[in-house]
Amino acid sequence: MEALQFFIAAVTAAGFGMAIAAFGCGIGMGLGIKSAVEGIARNPESSGKVTVTLLIGLAMIESVAIYTLVIALILIYAHPEAGNISGLLAG
Repeated sequence: MEALQFFIAAVTAAGFGMAIAAFGCGIGMGLGIKSAVEGIARNPESSGKVTVTLLIGLAMIESVAIYTLVIALILIYAHPEAGNISGLLAG
């Protein structure tokens, strides 16, 4: 039964972690795009450099969410009690 409680805690932590990461990445991307659009509106000739820098920045921000997803999947699927939990949930 302790294995099932640990699994529930791991799934809850993974869910909250992913939600916080997605929220933070969304805000960060929104602020980055806002600033890039404002910069291009003030100086249209710099749109090429701003766009390239923006895309690199967005990729870096998105990598935080991807790393969080990887850690969440590790929390859910790669712990020592996975066999016991499968047995509890199956029968």
